[in-house]
Amino acid sequence: MIMRFLTRIKSLQALEAAARHGSFVGAASELDVTPAAVGQLVRSLEDWVGCPLFKRSRSGRERLTPTEEAREALSDITHGLDLLEAGLKTLKGRKARSIVVITASQALVANWLLSRLNDFTSAYPDIDVRLDVSDRVMDLTQGDADIAIRCGMGTWKGVKATYLMDEEIIAVCHQRLLPSHGKVDANWIATQTLIHDGSGHPEGDFPTWEKWLTQAGVAEAPTDHGFSINSAAAVIQGAVAGRGVALVRKRLVALEIESGRLVHLLPDQRWPVKWAYYVAATNKALRRYEVNAFHDWLTTKIALQPENTPS
Repeated sequence: MIMRFLTRIKSLQALEAAARHGSFVGAASELDVTPAAVGQLVRSLEDWVGCPLFKRSRSGRERLTPTEEAREALSDITHGLDLLEAGLKTLKGRKARSIVVITASQALVANWLLSRLNDFTSAYPDIDVRLDVSDRVMDLTQGDADIAIRCGMGTWKGVKATYLMDEEIIAVCHQRLLPSHGKVDANWIATQTLIHDGSGHPEGDFPTWEKWLTQAGVAEAPTDHGFSINSAAAVIQGAVAGRGVALVRKRLVALEIESGRLVHLLPDQRWPVKWAYYVAATNKALRRYEVNAFHDWLTTKIALQPENTPS
């Protein structure tokens, strides 16, 4: 009769990880538990074995050094854990697919991300992408989604935020609003119905119409006409529908400008903002193959394209 002591699998994982990292802290980060929990698992294994498995030091880069007995066993333990991992993958089946849940705003998904996703799915046919479209900033630490593409200052708590690309504010309108005769200038824009973005951009240095028109040279910039919308996506939709002239994020209307549905007014008028686009995820999520694959694809294939480099 074969007896296997697999009840101690967690202790063996703790031992193997602690030996590789040389500390309980490094092992805890990998296993997503506390250092105290790793220490307790190792000590329980030492009690069962009947001898210490690490030489402990209070200083140095690696504070834990495996004893001779531990070193002799670690090769088999590591090999055994690798075999268990391979067995689990076989059990799951070759046809099983990985899923990554991405959250981004409606405007970013519709006007930027969707047109690029075919490149990812072609590169990673074994990964299914699920989009959670929401203007609400989801709590990635609670598992609301795996990875987020956000526009902001990049200082969200509990996540690793990797820079993607910068942003600036431009003025746009539908081509049918353009005057049939005469030049489009800041004074002409000031006479049009102005669509105001009221969604809020703390610390982003987003301009109001008054500030933008003043910088463009309008002596008395109007602020009392037009209408306000508290959604960036709806502001863009209003401009595409020809409801007025809008100040929008350039990245979000690139396709509309390219297609001719929107016209970039006064392209020499620049207003870079402090907000930028980031891909955000927790360290725990990034240890998953599918999440890390999407993160790497986004930061290499997308962020390094010429149009997405800082201007």
